[in-house]
Amino acid sequence: MTEHLTVVQHPLVQHKLTLMRDKDTSTKSFRQLLREISLLLAYEITREMPMTTTRIETPIEPMDAPMIEGKKLALVSILRAGNGLLDGILELIPAARVGFVGLYRDPETLQPVQYYFKVPSELSSRLTIVVDPMLATGNSSVAAIDLIKQAGATNIRFMCLLAAPEGVARMKEAHPDVPIVTAALDSHLNDHGYIVPGLGDAGDRMYGTK
Repeated sequence: MTEHLTVVQHPLVQHKLTLMRDKDTSTKSFRQLLREISLLLAYEITREMPMTTTRIETPIEPMDAPMIEGKKLALVSILRAGNGLLDGILELIPAARVGFVGLYRDPETLQPVQYYFKVPSELSSRLTIVVDPMLATGNSSVAAIDLIKQAGATNIRFMCLLAAPEGVARMKEAHPDVPIVTAALDSHLNDHGYIVPGLGDAGDRMYGTK
């Protein structure tokens, strides 16, 4: 992947996102929609992966058939909201290795504070996909990718549901080598660091908390 930002315009992605934005959508429906949309975004973010061939026998004859090359890819969720995207991707790629980065945003400074970090081994030889539904200020995502690079990852992609221009710019400045795949690029951030028009707090809507 070479483009820094890919907005997935597929009709199913856009339709499901509209339902998720609606404030009257229930927690149960929000979770289900997030799982479904993550499958579609995962299809896009894994589009360019190294391939090889392997010798197999079909019921008709032997053939050299395409297979993904290299180690199992790594999925890294930025807690807690990232787990909503993780579930859908794991349905598509059940053999993926999974890691977690725990960050919360200080409400005063809007800066990320780390509380947990556990990622798969040998990241240097894996495609690593980092997931978080919202790319708002970009501070948490940048901090998470800083940590993941320190752990050895070199081939990283970032997947989110919504992005703000401020977050995209922050990521491009800090990690220009990390392409972003999202369902929508929204207007801006408000004074509280929320994406506008957005969909509110993804974690709260996913887990029914306030």
